[in-house]
Amino acid sequence: MSAPRTQDPAAKKKTLAWLRAVSGEFATATIKKLDETLPWYGSMPPGRRSAVGLVAQAGISSFISWFEDPKATPWIAADVFGAAPRELLRSVSLQQTLQLIRVTCEVVEDRVQDRDSYLREAILLYSREIAFAAADVYARAAEARGLWDARLEALVVDSILSGEYDDELPSRIAALGWHGHGEVAVLVGTAPRMLDVDVLRRTARHLDADVLIGVQGSRLVLVIGRAESDAEDELSTTAADGGHPAGRVASSPITAAPATAKLHPSFTEIAQALEPGFGDGPLVLGHEVPGLVDASGSAKAALAGFAVARAWRNAPRPAQADDLLPERALAGDPVARTTLVNRIYRPLKTHSSELLTTLWCYLDNGRSLEATARELFVHPNTVRYRLKRVTDVIGWDATGAREALILQAALILGSIADPDTPTRRNKRGGAAK
Repeated sequence: MSAPRTQDPAAKKKTLAWLRAVSGEFATATIKKLDETLPWYGSMPPGRRSAVGLVAQAGISSFISWFEDPKATPWIAADVFGAAPRELLRSVSLQQTLQLIRVTCEVVEDRVQDRDSYLREAILLYSREIAFAAADVYARAAEARGLWDARLEALVVDSILSGEYDDELPSRIAALGWHGHGEVAVLVGTAPRMLDVDVLRRTARHLDADVLIGVQGSRLVLVIGRAESDAEDELSTTAADGGHPAGRVASSPITAAPATAKLHPSFTEIAQALEPGFGDGPLVLGHEVPGLVDASGSAKAALAGFAVARAWRNAPRPAQADDLLPERALAGDPVARTTLVNRIYRPLKTHSSELLTTLWCYLDNGRSLEATARELFVHPNTVRYRLKRVTDVIGWDATGAREALILQAALILGSIADPDTPTRRNKRGGAAK
């Protein structure tokens, strides 16, 4: 801290004696003016008001000590804010602290305006230094809080990815200030060389979403949540599904039907907005789950999809994890195999073996309506009608190349798991040998 210009020793001694004599008056006048001019101070509980008053008194005492010998005075922040550091940082913002400093300095300046210019200059110099000291204290506290939040956020993301939850997870999530109260999905991609988490958070907030961010080696993981009321959630889900059963992958860019009502950005739209924050390479979005504590399922699907996404040559960014079910199944993902069988094979077999047989013939014949009709001895329009029924039951359209691959994989896995799989019939109507 800079020292004030030199003063006659006798005059300085006299000034010091006067300052010590009136320091109590300074403190009393400061507390009174705080109560009169700062509404936030008057509304504080008595304990916190006392803590703020201690800081003001410590500032006056510290000024007198510094005025006596600027070179021998300890660091001003420890001298002043050490009076009640926890109460100050928890109860009073930086803006309010600067208001406190201003009021204190104004009170002292009013009392010394008839004194010599040397003392007034010293007060101005001291007020500047105390303001910088306050900013330093809050900056250090913010930095420490930021480091703690980053470690806590990484711990929560790791718990979600591993699926190893404990009773403390909800409290950790609350400590991070999580604002999502609706559905959640996990987005996995490659971490960029220069990760700017602030940009990702601002983008998410702009879309009424919240994110938890974790970096694991070269992977960047985002847990995305958005607030949505129960009524809005039901309406948007019904609109997106087009009346199809829950087994349909409604958010898939391949399988989604046009929505009749749009209340909030879909997770696909949110992921597309966040896409520039990722590095080059695959970007995979897991399926939606009801809440943050259920996010492990979405995370596992996204991680499994990310591991095999390069096998899909024209994979979009982002790609849906459920659109990578064939690749995941070939890579040995048991969840993908079970999903294919339970969402496609079994619903079709339960609904109608005729639809299952028609779909299989259609795929075996290279998605040719005429060839399928000849094999089944029906009209091509009948095949077309049955394929539409297939879409109504499971939500996937067999006429699309990518969805045909998904359906073919489901039929293969279903036939392996089901010993009662219908066999192909020869032209005479008997079972083929």
